[in-house]
Amino acid sequence: MSKVLEVKSIEKYYGNKTNLTKAIDNISFDVEKGEFVGIMGASGSGKTTLLNCISTIDKVTSGHILVNGKDITRLKGNNLNKFRREELGFIFQDFNLLDTLTCYENIALALTIQKVNIREIDKRVKEIAQKLGIEEILNKYPYQVSGGQKQRVASSRAIITNPQLVLADEPTGALDSKSARQLLEIFEFLNKEIQATIFLITHDAFSASYASRVLFIKDGKIFNELIKGNDTRKQFFEKIIEVQTLLGGDLSDVI
Repeated sequence: MSKVLEVKSIEKYYGNKTNLTKAIDNISFDVEKGEFVGIMGASGSGKTTLLNCISTIDKVTSGHILVNGKDITRLKGNNLNKFRREELGFIFQDFNLLDTLTCYENIALALTIQKVNIREIDKRVKEIAQKLGIEEILNKYPYQVSGGQKQRVASSRAIITNPQLVLADEPTGALDSKSARQLLEIFEFLNKEIQATIFLITHDAFSASYASRVLFIKDGKIFNELIKGNDTRKQFFEKIIEVQTLLGGDLSDVI
């Protein structure tokens, strides 16, 4: 398998000399093509900072991040914009859909920006909508559909460009338990059926149990790693809870 993501000895500091905070402390790991990796940690552990650095929203203080062998810590200007547009897919907790566009237009937007021809856009939007079960809402606006349907639209938008890496930031946070389960099953489907490489940030053990591997972050460092292997999702969930307890987290925050 090929490495989609390589994180090499990255550190991230905030503040100045008199008040310096180390948000990421020498973290290194790889993600293979087609992996579904979860990142867990309490608030302030550094997991969101890590996501921000990988997504190029923030810059590392030291170290390197490679996506498909390309050092993204060195990208600037148009090259950086092109990388974000073509090689990353984003799924946010609050959906980030445009209310003035239909669900179809929200999904198609990234392809429109890439100047893909209209027939190809229509074909790809309808294909992904069929896979995610949202064909009947394509002509509706985001305010006319449920939270679960919005997140399916957001997921469709994230993968319509066939990105190298899909970054999901607490994607179930704004969903009820039924919609959250449905979304996680979609992630599982995208990962297994179309080999989407998914990088999921979550504080929720149930969400993390859908991943094939989970990295736990504490105080800006990797504290532990769990690999699902042949475990059932229930067995993997129980192991995640055990590590969460070792981390000192409040179980009410993760169940």
